[in-house]
Amino acid sequence: MKVLVVVERKGTELRRVSLELAAKATELGDTSVVEIGGERYSPLPFVSALVKKVQSDAPDLVLLGATQSGRDLGARLAARLGRAYAADVTDIAASGGSLEITRPMYAGKVRARMRVPLPAVVSVRPGAIPLRDAAPVPQVTRIEADAAVEQLTFAKFAAVASGGKRVSLAEARVVVSGGRGLKGPENWNLVEQLADALGGAVGASRAVTDAGWRPNEEQVGQTGKTVTPDLYVALGISGAIQHLAGMTSSKVIVAVNKDPDADIFKVADYGVVADVFEFVPAFTEAVKKVRAG
Repeated sequence: MKVLVVVERKGTELRRVSLELAAKATELGDTSVVEIGGERYSPLPFVSALVKKVQSDAPDLVLLGATQSGRDLGARLAARLGRAYAADVTDIAASGGSLEITRPMYAGKVRARMRVPLPAVVSVRPGAIPLRDAAPVPQVTRIEADAAVEQLTFAKFAAVASGGKRVSLAEARVVVSGGRGLKGPENWNLVEQLADALGGAVGASRAVTDAGWRPNEEQVGQTGKTVTPDLYVALGISGAIQHLAGMTSSKVIVAVNKDPDADIFKVADYGVVADVFEFVPAFTEAVKKVRAG
C-alpha cells in the first residue's frame, strides 16, 4: 500500500498529530510525507495542490490530522477525487484490499468499526495513535499551494491569547477541565494550578463557556474541541452527553464531583466524590511534591 501523509506545523515544529500519522503510515505501507506551503490555510489553493500531488503519485491512502484545517481539506480532497472518506478516526489497520477503521459515532455513545474501500482519504483524531518518545522526525517534501485558483481575499488574522507557555488544548497529553461546580470564574485558578502542576492544558464545559467564565476556544465537547489525552481530569463537571462526546476517548479519565450520581462517573476510570474546593488544592500540592521529588 502506498500512503501519503499530509502534515501541519505549529510555528517551525511539526504538530504532534503529524508525527503520529507519519509513524502509523510506516506500519501500513510505503510512505511519503508532504506539507503544503502557504502562509495560512486556504481551502481552494490547498486542495488544488494536493489533488495534483495525489494524481501524480497515486497513493492508495491519504492521511491527514482531524484538525480544523485537516477535516476541511480531507473532505474536499475526497470529493474532488471521488474517493472514500472517513473522518475523525481513532484506529486504522490494513485488511486485504481495504481498511478497517474505528471512529466514534452518535456523540461518542458508540465506537463503530467500519470497512473502507481503497483508495481512500482518512482524517485521524489527534492523540488517538500512540507515539514513542523517540519516534523519528519524518522527511517532509514541500509542495506549494496553487495560488492561481484562489477566490478568497484575506482580511485579517486575530490571534487568541493563550495561557502563556501552557500547552495547546488540542494536542495536550494532559487536560484539566472545569465545570459549573467551580461556581464562578474567580475560582478558575484551581483548574489552572492543577493543569500547570501536571504540565497540561486547561479545558471547560459548555455551561462554563456559555456563561462567559472562559473563552470558547477552551470548550471541550461535541460543539467544542475533541481531545484524546493520556489523562483527562474533570473538576466539577456533571457529564452532559455533549461534553462526554469530546473526551471519552481519553486514555485515563479522573472525575472529581460532590454528587455521587453525576454522569461523569459512568465514564471515569477513577472517581472522587468530594468538594472540589477542598480536594483540588490538596491534590495539586501532592502532585507538585511528587514531581519535585
